[in-house]
Amino acid sequence: MDFQLSEDQRDLATGVREFCEGRFDRDRMRDLVDKNRVAGMVDKKLWAELAETGFFSLRVAEDEGGVGLGTAEAALVYEEAGRALLPGPLVATHLAASLGGEAAAGLAAGAASGELVVGLVAGDASPILVEHLDALDVLLVLDDDGIRRVSPPSVAGTPVRTPMDPFTPLHHVEALPEGELIADAETAARFRREGAVLTAAVQLGIAGKLTELSTQYAKEREQFGRIIGSFQAVKHLCADMLVRTEIARAAVYAAAVTLDDPVVGDAAVVVPTAKLMADDAATRNGKDATQVHGGMGFTWEVDVHLYLKRAWVHATQFGSAEDNEEALALTL
Repeated sequence: MDFQLSEDQRDLATGVREFCEGRFDRDRMRDLVDKNRVAGMVDKKLWAELAETGFFSLRVAEDEGGVGLGTAEAALVYEEAGRALLPGPLVATHLAASLGGEAAAGLAAGAASGELVVGLVAGDASPILVEHLDALDVLLVLDDDGIRRVSPPSVAGTPVRTPMDPFTPLHHVEALPEGELIADAETAARFRREGAVLTAAVQLGIAGKLTELSTQYAKEREQFGRIIGSFQAVKHLCADMLVRTEIARAAVYAAAVTLDDPVVGDAAVVVPTAKLMADDAATRNGKDATQVHGGMGFTWEVDVHLYLKRAWVHATQFGSAEDNEEALALTL
């Protein structure tokens, strides 16, 4: 088995990184978050541009108007989304674009083209927190029976004044409407697997970016007349961050390849492993990055807290650490 990325895969990752840097660079990111808005984080123009690059139609067959690639390539794309802290329900809209069946045909086409912003929530969630509710065109609810489609205007929610991640506005919902069943339980299970891997890829991007920010700062910041990167304690922090990131990378890539070709592994093992490793890398790297940045690491002006807060949010999606540990235990 070849464990190296192909030239096409490397070019894909590079192209997405250049797109993110050009359309959602740090200045734009900071301008958005510093306005301290709790709504309007989804820029429809940017959403359409993301759709044009294939963000949502990446795994849609070419004869259906998509790019025709696999989960391995999607993981590379969403890793770059994590590095850039792109806001919005990216994974949910991507999953919606892959829906099959007559009942969901229009929804899938609209999600793939970027015409629809699609949200996702677990039907058994408690409390029920819906992300980006004001920006959604469609809300999908995952439950034991399958996937239900709900119209956002029919969802009564109370805005959370200070969400954990300033890029992820939340509404607290007491109860979800019944909605229309558009996919079966097997499709819902597929959504959970693929959503976990793509969210893990986003976490991998966050972990990698935090490592880069920290090593760069450690090479530039002087303290006591020396570059702080020369201190052993700082070296250890940066080294631990790199190790966690690379372990997570191996796990995420393995899970993505397995979903494309189940012969190479057991999805019941690799998917929760990828989510566990990526969540751990992103959240712990966020804490270590804060330490590397010293007193500045705790300030609003430094980007570290934005990555850490997003990592905490993603760590609750598609299974918490306890959920994924339990899932792994059941495979033993």
